[in-house]
Amino acid sequence: MSNAPASSSFGLKFKLAMMMFLQFVIWGAWFEIAFSYIPGLKFPESWMNPLFFAAFNIGALAALFFSTQFADRHFAAEKFLAFSHLIGGLAILGLFFLHPEPGKQADFWLFFGLMLVHSLFYVPTISITNSIAFNAMKDPEKEFGPIRVWGTIGWIVASWPFIFILVDWTKVPALADVGFTKWLGEAFSHSLSGDALAKGQSYVFLVAGIASLLLAMFSLTLPHTPPKPATGEDKLAWLKAMKFLAKPFLLILFLVTFIDAAVHQSYFFWTYDYLKDEVHIPANWAGPVMKIGQIAEILTMLILGYVLKRLGWKSTLIIGVLGHALRFAVFAFFPFSKYAVIGIILIHGICYAFFFATVYIFVDKYFPKDIRSSAQGLFNVLILGIGPIAANFVCSDLKNMYSLNNIIDYQSVFIYSMLAALIGAFLLLFLFHPPKEQQNES
Repeated sequence: MSNAPASSSFGLKFKLAMMMFLQFVIWGAWFEIAFSYIPGLKFPESWMNPLFFAAFNIGALAALFFSTQFADRHFAAEKFLAFSHLIGGLAILGLFFLHPEPGKQADFWLFFGLMLVHSLFYVPTISITNSIAFNAMKDPEKEFGPIRVWGTIGWIVASWPFIFILVDWTKVPALADVGFTKWLGEAFSHSLSGDALAKGQSYVFLVAGIASLLLAMFSLTLPHTPPKPATGEDKLAWLKAMKFLAKPFLLILFLVTFIDAAVHQSYFFWTYDYLKDEVHIPANWAGPVMKIGQIAEILTMLILGYVLKRLGWKSTLIIGVLGHALRFAVFAFFPFSKYAVIGIILIHGICYAFFFATVYIFVDKYFPKDIRSSAQGLFNVLILGIGPIAANFVCSDLKNMYSLNNIIDYQSVFIYSMLAALIGAFLLLFLFHPPKEQQNES
């Protein structure tokens, strides 16, 4: 039970919700648009673009050990949060000021170094914010969901400023000349292009940096969360969790999690530019259109418990993986239909909730109590680290293979992601056989 007597108060819930909101505004501001912006900087070597994005995944891998084995043990969580967002915020803010002048080449190592610093300080705060929230609540099972959903809302809202930032205002008539309704329509339908679009896209780092610095200050108002003392079992938990992968059903789930994490990352790698260049959605709307998936995610999470009860583990996981295959199939074969493409993005909620959220719940059920946290960490190594890193490099190679005169053959590259998802689904269908009785005791 929490030591915070006011855990049900409106004031505390507001603070925790605002913490979650800002936490995911930071990530959501840059993550999608940067996959279009960074390649436009024309780094000289082909490995530089995927390495830049891998900085975040390196931060994720470091965080799995640092936040649980060091930060949680030595620092009050709210102070660690404030310090991390101060350093991480200044680092990502620096990326905004590094935008090169037209015709000049960007300095890769400065870009990479600042992103790496940001990632090393930002990613641990994802689990730290959860720790602060759980510590402050009297009934986490009941209270955490309504608080955590504000993180998803923050991710969605993070793209809204770019509806206006990426507008080509030189093509928009004066409000006094056409009236508000037509003026708004003109503004929403004219996006920047070329060097001006690249400059506008660089503002993702400004928005992320401002949100990070705001959260650094706001963190000092959060409830005190003292360090957690280390236990003698901590050092053995990772080894015990890894030994459980000798069970065939867990090993198959581990392998499919890697595949699904890579496929999931490939969606973010390709989709912004695909919507902009192939589906001809204005650049200022491509980001918000992608956020439709997170809106669907909120709704899907509400029915996940019911689906698991009715369909079981295997069917739910297979549906989650097949969601990727269906989405990439539509992307590959129906780019001429905006309605089909935008509609299929809604399936993102199923892809995330029915696979990743289900994996987290499954791990909690089938691993012994004393190693569940480490088991979750093992799967996070794939979900946030190794899977996305692999996807960044594979997708970058595919982009080089299937590009001609800066025009990408999206149908070909999407078929790779579709087939990978189908392989994951088949592995689950034929080789994933979890026992009927949950094995969650030590």
